[in-house]
Amino acid sequence: MNRVTKVNPLEEYKIYLEFSDGTTGIVDLSEYAGKGVFSVWNEYSVFNQVRIGSSGELIWGDTADLCPDVLYGFSTVKREPNQLN
Repeated sequence: MNRVTKVNPLEEYKIYLEFSDGTTGIVDLSEYAGKGVFSVWNEYSVFNQVRIGSSGELIWGDTADLCPDVLYGFSTVKREPNQLN
């Protein structure tokens, strides 16, 4: 399992990530904003308070988190040039 070692929140609900194997990527989380446990992101300042948990996951407060394996998959997906955000 690759763990998140660095996170930097970006504009429009995107995050820059670095993983334990050296992989880097930008993940667009905008489709999750305001839905379910991610309704805490309705206040953009909460989204920007992301931190890395003890298992390499991303955590927002005590209500929302994302698994490092899922994030790794999102950050390494190959896209056609016209699909890049």
